Amino acid sequence: MAEQTFTISELAREFDVTTRTIRFYEDQSLLEPAREGQRRIYSRRDRVRLMLILRGKRIGLSLLEIRELFDLYDAASNDEPQLREFIRILSRKEQQLQEQLDDIRVVLGEIGQIRSQCEKALGKQAV
Repeated sequence: MAEQTFTISELAREFDVTTRTIRFYEDQSLLEPAREGQRRIYSRRDRVRLMLILRGKRIGLSLLEIRELFDLYDAASNDEPQLREFIRILSRKEQQLQEQLDDIRVVLGEIGQIRSQCEKALGKQAV
C-alpha cells in the first residue's frame, strides 16, 4: 500500500498557511519533502511535522526549540527523552507567560489609576 502524499498547495490549504511559509520551514530543515523534478511531494510525516510546527509556534516556541525537539525525536529509540525535553521547554514557556501576565496585570492597574485621575480631573472642570 502506497503512503499517502500531499502537494504543497494541499498542505497550505489544510493548515491555512501560504506555500511560502511551508517553503520557509523546508529551508529551515524542519520539513523534508521528496522531489519529482521541481515538484515537492510531502509525506504523512511532513504533514504531521507541519502541524507540530504550527502548534509549537502558536504556544510560543521558537523554530530552534521546535527543531531541537524534532532532532531529539529522530535520534531517540524511545519517547522518554523527547517528552522530558518537551516538558522542560513547556515549563520554561509557561514561566515566561506567567511573568508576562503579571506584568500585564500591573500595567492594567496603572492604566486604571491614570484613567480614574483623568476622569476626576474632568469632573472637577465640569463644576
